[in-house]
Amino acid sequence: MPNTDDPDKKGRALQLVLDAWEKALAEGAEPEVIASVAIYAALADMVDRYGEEAVAEFCASLPERARKGEFTLKQD
Repeated sequence: MPNTDDPDKKGRALQLVLDAWEKALAEGAEPEVIASVAIYAALADMVDRYGEEAVAEFCASLPERARKGEFTLKQD
C-alpha cells in the first residue's frame, strides 16, 4: 500500500472528504450512515487497488491506531 505521509496531499484530501461529509449532513444524512458508507467506499477502493490480503492487514492495524488517538480530530 502506498505511503500516505505527505502532509499536503493528506490534508487536502481530508478537507475534501470533510466538506462532502458536511454537505451530506446538511442534506439530512445521519452521521452513522455517512460513516458506514465512507468506510465501505474506502475499503472497496483499497481492495480494488491492492487486493483483499493487503486491506485485511491494514484493517488489522486499525484497533491499535484508534486506541493511540490517530483518528481523533476533536480534542477535549
